Amino acid sequence: MKKFLYWSLAILVLVLALFSYWKYSFTFSEGNRSGLLQKFSYKGTIFKTYEGELILSSVKSNQDVSLASEKFHFSVPEKALAEQLLKLEGTMVVLHYKEKNGVLPWRGETVYLVDGVTLPPN
Repeated sequence: MKKFLYWSLAILVLVLALFSYWKYSFTFSEGNRSGLLQKFSYKGTIFKTYEGELILSSVKSNQDVSLASEKFHFSVPEKALAEQLLKLEGTMVVLHYKEKNGVLPWRGETVYLVDGVTLPPN
């Protein structure tokens, strides 16, 4: 009976470890998003994280004004990158992100974690 309990406990721990890895560490998708960096802030009640909002424009008018757009909410886990983004607020940027399956409160509020920023070519 003890042997059965040990094996059951070992399997349970293994399943929980695999689930935790899949939920919080596994990268579901990776890519780039470009748009206007509209908002970027450092916020949180217990865990302070860097959160941003990118406006993705699909249609532009003659005066380079976005007519149809959607928002891309993202989190930035690294302070050095966050300081870069604070300086770029209000400009067009290209963000490289990794999408996770779950959110950890000390890592950010969204599943999209930005790990790089560049300026779009003119």
